[in-house]
Amino acid sequence: MDTLAGSAWDGGVAPFATNTKKLGMWLFLLSDSLTFSTAILAYAYVRLSSANWPRPFEFSPAVVNATFLTFILLSSSLTMVMAVAAAHRDEIRKAVIYIILTAIGGIAFVVLHLMEWFRLFAEGVTPWSNHYVVNGQPGDPLFGGTFFGLTGLHMLHVSIGVIYLCIIAYGFGRRKFNADHVEVSGLYWHFVDLVWMFIFPMVYLMSVNLKG
Repeated sequence: MDTLAGSAWDGGVAPFATNTKKLGMWLFLLSDSLTFSTAILAYAYVRLSSANWPRPFEFSPAVVNATFLTFILLSSSLTMVMAVAAAHRDEIRKAVIYIILTAIGGIAFVVLHLMEWFRLFAEGVTPWSNHYVVNGQPGDPLFGGTFFGLTGLHMLHVSIGVIYLCIIAYGFGRRKFNADHVEVSGLYWHFVDLVWMFIFPMVYLMSVNLKG
């Protein structure tokens, strides 16, 4: 007990051997992971319990497009890693360029995903209904709600991430932020990318229409 008492935190600014910005982001990501976990589990439950779940995603263009979206996010994670490394080397111009490239990747992801949404809207798929027929029965109406809800939640996070990165790029370029700010923004971006690695196979690959 004396040993434990002697090693107690003495009131410094880093009780968990990390700065407050990183600690705050990790706590936020922990809480946000619970939100996404709930949404993904809810989708999986509805998907597996339904006998009339639609399979609307043909290999081309839906799965090809989703694969390209995955490539975009993975590439943006790479540029984010390079941005953090450049920031820690105090290479401000390089770091800002890589952050902007990451944000551009996020914008491209959102635009392409919205195009897919509009394509589904044009086919009669909404959050409340769909026109699909499965085994001679109307397709499960929950398909639209769960699909748009889950992918919309992710797109919202990507959009927020793009705004966040633009603010960091501006601030770091003017030396208002330091390398720790860039690294913390990278943690958020990698989290968003990781979530997509769960959504892509569960939403698209599990509902691919091989007969299309």
